[in-house]
Amino acid sequence: MTDQSPETTQLFLTASMPCPYLPGRQERKLFTHLTGRRASTLHHLLSENGFRRSQNLIYRPACEGCNACQSVRIVANDFVPSKRFRRVLRNNDDLSIEVRPTAATEEQYALFKRYLDSRHAGGGMTQMSMIDYEYMVEDTPVQSVLVEYRLQHHPGQPLVAVALTDVMQDGLSMVYSFYDPDLAHRSLGTFLILDHIEQVRSADLDYVYLGYWVKDSPKMAYKAEYRPLEVQRGPLGWCPL
Repeated sequence: MTDQSPETTQLFLTASMPCPYLPGRQERKLFTHLTGRRASTLHHLLSENGFRRSQNLIYRPACEGCNACQSVRIVANDFVPSKRFRRVLRNNDDLSIEVRPTAATEEQYALFKRYLDSRHAGGGMTQMSMIDYEYMVEDTPVQSVLVEYRLQHHPGQPLVAVALTDVMQDGLSMVYSFYDPDLAHRSLGTFLILDHIEQVRSADLDYVYLGYWVKDSPKMAYKAEYRPLEVQRGPLGWCPL
């Protein structure tokens, strides 16, 4: 296995593809592999500089003439939930929460497919098989967990949401999450973020990493609601939004 260090990391550039967030634009990504004993160290270092993990790769946008994708993180200990967020917490206080190893199950995959078919119909991920899902969840060279959310007081305690999360030195990074599309009234996507904020506080850590925020993209604009939010601005480091 290759023993990578930050000093010897080789970066690669993808070919241009249509941007999934801003119509009429092209995207390119700068990426490298996470391997070896120093994978966790490299993961933390590059995450501090706006990179994002996907399986055993870590990447950031490198689009010509565009820097709309901004890596963001919530300052957990300074976060004060709004009235709407408090309502979401109350509406989901009947959920059980279990942190599990990154082992894919058929139950998770069934929920994953329902979520994609309802919320992202026509997207590339809708074609993912159970094996593809296993790779997404289990192919991680860093410390990762699956957080499962279940309805406590229902027969069989059905699974209603899952978060794939990386454990960072200073917080939690939400890699991917999905939930029951028939429970829209619960705002489960919001609840998962709020719960991760609480988990970070309980662990005496600092941040919840939310990935990329794109101001002019409806898909991403919601992240700005979780204040205080910090944005990674290259040489300037992390700055308040």
